[in-house]
Amino acid sequence: MGPVALRPRPRRHWRPRPGAPPAGAGWTSLEESYERCRRLARAHGRTYYLATRLLPRLKRHHVHAIYGFCRYADDIVDDLGPAPVSERRAALAAFGDRFFADLEAGRSEDPVLKAVVHTAAAFSLDASCFQRFLASMAMDLSVSRYETFADLCVYMDGSAAVIGEMVLPILEPVSAQAAGAARHLGVAFQLTNFIRDVGEDLDRERVYLPQEDIRRFGAEPALAQRRVTPQWVDLLSFEIERARSYYSSADRGIPGLPPASARCVSGARVLYSRILDRVEARGYDVFSGRAQVGGLTKAAVAASLALGGWAGPAQAASDGVPRAAGPLSKDAPSRPAPSRRAARWRTAAGTTGNSMP
Repeated sequence: MGPVALRPRPRRHWRPRPGAPPAGAGWTSLEESYERCRRLARAHGRTYYLATRLLPRLKRHHVHAIYGFCRYADDIVDDLGPAPVSERRAALAAFGDRFFADLEAGRSEDPVLKAVVHTAAAFSLDASCFQRFLASMAMDLSVSRYETFADLCVYMDGSAAVIGEMVLPILEPVSAQAAGAARHLGVAFQLTNFIRDVGEDLDRERVYLPQEDIRRFGAEPALAQRRVTPQWVDLLSFEIERARSYYSSADRGIPGLPPASARCVSGARVLYSRILDRVEARGYDVFSGRAQVGGLTKAAVAASLALGGWAGPAQAASDGVPRAAGPLSKDAPSRPAPSRRAARWRTAAGTTGNSMP
């Protein structure tokens, strides 16, 4: 399919005013609301935040607003201290009611939602995207295990894929191929989080790795005891391969983005996928600490991309720094070569481990 015109009509973008006067007591200006979202992104989503620095200034703050909305809702679910589930559920519902009322009105006085409503209106974002996201956040209040990968995909549609849908209009794609790729990149990020955060999620009495996978690899004792065993290594090898297959699929959409947007997405993609490399380097130990990409590597990737480098997997060297090269071929394989352990199980089970549309 050839390129199609997906660029939105020209819009008047908000630009922070240097030296803008402070807002009065009890009132938040639009500038302050966007700044609050930016600070949330910088504090809690450092990899994403660094990638957004590669965007033009007139787009950057809109991505921060989407992050601010997601973080706001996530904090209600996970960071209300000892509040019972009933209070969290009520708080999340109240947040959603307030947001959708503000969205319909076209304005908000909430310190975070003011920027979110402005961004949603500027890019005509579908309200159903926000509804799907909040529905998945509500699932975290009642669902702590997912039997199959298909079950997990229902959750990830709202927690991950839909975020790609919300951000995509801001990036202004020039190819229809970018839509599916945006969803798959969101899923790849989410699967990476699930793998990295197994220990933290256990502290919250949640397990996002599919139960059928845990049983097939015989990894129940390892998970219960928080201990790395051969069975645990086999399980995580399989889950890592699955995540990498989504990154590979998402790569096909990057050439359909304008150069600045492509650099931003490439930066987030190569840095976040490096977390999987760090999990492997730690011997698949996701219980005793968090696998992280170092600050020097992040800075090197951002600098290379800013100078015109490409962050596709074929150009990312072992140090994680992308090498300058042309865009990935559209004929690139959608799945990486399976690991030896995962391949053995896939042959026996007759599954590819990838069923998300």
